[in-house]
Amino acid sequence: MNNKLISIALTGLLSSTIATSAYGADLSITGRIQAEYSGINIEGFSSQTSVNDPTFFSSWGLRVFEDLGSGFKAVTMIDFGFNTNGGPIGSREMYVGISKDSIGTLKFGRTHSPFADFAGGWTIDPFVYTTLQATGSGGTMIASANGLGSGSFTAVNSVVRFDSATFNGFSFAALLMPGNANTLEANLGGILGGQGPTKGNTGGKDGEWDVQFAAKYAMEIQDHKLEIFSGYSRDNVSSAQKKIMAVNLKTEEVVRIGGAWSYKNFRLQGQYDFISNALGAATCSDAAALGEIGNESTRQCNTAMNPGGDGSIWFASGQYRIGNATLVAQGGMTDANNTDIFASRKAKSFTVGALYDLSKRTNLFGGYQHVNVIDKNSTVDRDRDTWTVGIRHLF
Repeated sequence: MNNKLISIALTGLLSSTIATSAYGADLSITGRIQAEYSGINIEGFSSQTSVNDPTFFSSWGLRVFEDLGSGFKAVTMIDFGFNTNGGPIGSREMYVGISKDSIGTLKFGRTHSPFADFAGGWTIDPFVYTTLQATGSGGTMIASANGLGSGSFTAVNSVVRFDSATFNGFSFAALLMPGNANTLEANLGGILGGQGPTKGNTGGKDGEWDVQFAAKYAMEIQDHKLEIFSGYSRDNVSSAQKKIMAVNLKTEEVVRIGGAWSYKNFRLQGQYDFISNALGAATCSDAAALGEIGNESTRQCNTAMNPGGDGSIWFASGQYRIGNATLVAQGGMTDANNTDIFASRKAKSFTVGALYDLSKRTNLFGGYQHVNVIDKNSTVDRDRDTWTVGIRHLF
């Protein structure tokens, strides 16, 4: 059955390529695949190792451009994620839009958020989509739901997004999720974990109007390159969330500032987020979920805030490139303030490792990460140590 489905899919792809070429559109098949040999040691439990793609990096998709004349193009993206161990396929970006180089790109459908791929987010984490990534597992950066899906591998349903062209170094991106839209798909159908009554219910639903805006400025002077960015995210509390009487949920607001500076082979980058009235509080990365034993909760979800609570997250990274190799040292801290129900939590992390380019498409990576947990909700703070070596290929 699987072989038949694969044959049908390949036949469809070839047929689509011929059809679109006949109409003058430019269709390309894109994808990437990754596997890691990783180990995680959670305090109080035996170490666990695996060979797979635990952060759901691997994906394949279709990208289409059509010349509409006068400098305008139609753009379409369909992307599906998968696990190299044969896990379920999850939807990523699926949108249609119009672009013009001198103006920007307008998208309709399911897209990543500006906090994820435009201003900071995974753009400043060299280990994103590995078990060493900052999202979730390191207690740094915002988890999948806080900030309208600003964590790795997330996408937001039923949105309109505009990315501007760059004007004298300035550019911006804005996202709108209309009221009564579909719930935010922040966990790809549960792959990224999450728990509690607020799971998956962090998008436009029951009258919400959610928005996110980010801007950045980039400049280059001789061998110095500087980029600064900031953003604002507003996730309005819905009537469904207001019915959760145990937690006094209010509209979530996130403010972000950050930047990056590079000089020749050296680069520094980081960001700071302040979260008020967190709604998407119970999500964590799949890498962070590694090591869950039976019914014992060992997940490292300290990147997220307490439900309905405030807090801050900062992240900093330094890199140095030698030939084809990039050496990395980075870390950060999450500070989740206490609420009427939950006590305060903190997580401090540091990560060291390296990436090596075998070619423009194939990359090796590896390293070590330690997370120190200070959780006043638990009788035992379960710190964790993670190591990994892996390989990825883009096609």
